[in-house]
Amino acid sequence: MNLQERIDLLVKLGDYLQKNNEELQQVKENARYKNSWFTIEFIDLAITNICTQYLQKESLEKWVSKYRVPATREIPKTLGIVMAGNIPLVGFHDLLCVFISGHYAVIKASSKDDVLVKHLVQKMYSWEITVQNEISFAENLKGCDAYIATGSNNSGRYFEYYFGKYPNIIRRNRTSVAILDGSETPEELALLADDIHLFFGFGCRNVTKLYVPEGYDFIPLITALNKYNHFADFHKYKNNYDYNLALLLMNSKYYMSNESVLLTENESVFSPASQVNYGFYTNKDEVGGKLSGDGNVQCVLGHGFIPFGQAQSPSLTDYPDGVDTMEFLCTL
Repeated sequence: MNLQERIDLLVKLGDYLQKNNEELQQVKENARYKNSWFTIEFIDLAITNICTQYLQKESLEKWVSKYRVPATREIPKTLGIVMAGNIPLVGFHDLLCVFISGHYAVIKASSKDDVLVKHLVQKMYSWEITVQNEISFAENLKGCDAYIATGSNNSGRYFEYYFGKYPNIIRRNRTSVAILDGSETPEELALLADDIHLFFGFGCRNVTKLYVPEGYDFIPLITALNKYNHFADFHKYKNNYDYNLALLLMNSKYYMSNESVLLTENESVFSPASQVNYGFYTNKDEVGGKLSGDGNVQCVLGHGFIPFGQAQSPSLTDYPDGVDTMEFLCTL
């Protein structure tokens, strides 16, 4: 396939996803059945983001024009892709990059998120049989020319051991933070509630730490967070909430809460599901500068940073960990 054919096929995939026919609805149910954290609501959100941000013809053409992507790649490399499974279709962007660049992808899908990605690739097979030569799945990634692997800090060490001698992108734990100044409107705080709660907080673009000025009034924020009180009806999330609440109580830690989230002062930018850490600052610019160089932070939200509500809608050029995947692929 040449570059234009690959773009057209991806646009066709976007059209298929937007139509949401009975076949796709059943696939979503199968994905939810296999991983109950993948609610239909959040699967739909992930698919909508992919369609609007990734699979628009104009956006794809503008994106690839910035790179040295040949119309037809003479000697394609084989890329091993280890996908994460924390949120639905979280590994799709890596697949998109490899496919659009003209290289071949061999995917090790996460057991938590293999239903959706395998279905999308099968649809591409059905429309263009030669895609079978360009995208495949494997349990063991051996003999590849380069690797893109996403996982935890612990799995990152294994990736370094196995893939370190090859060209690679290895991603580890990351999370996102918000810097509040007290002037946020109720509408902005409602959008921040989305940044915290969407996908139950499991994405690297979910806000898990808040920086607030001394004397900050938490009441408007907690009021805004109430929009997700229905999470208390989801047993897996409620189990996390109850467990983390018990830890705070046993350790005599000060906390604030509603029915969906626990707020507690903690230095770490990482927090468990159902909990959000916070810390106080005296100089907003100083905090922002410090966070911009923090390798644990994916996004910083707030006035003067990424707007509230946009954390979970990354564009084609919002590369995980800030590493330009397309540039990496084009230099192989």
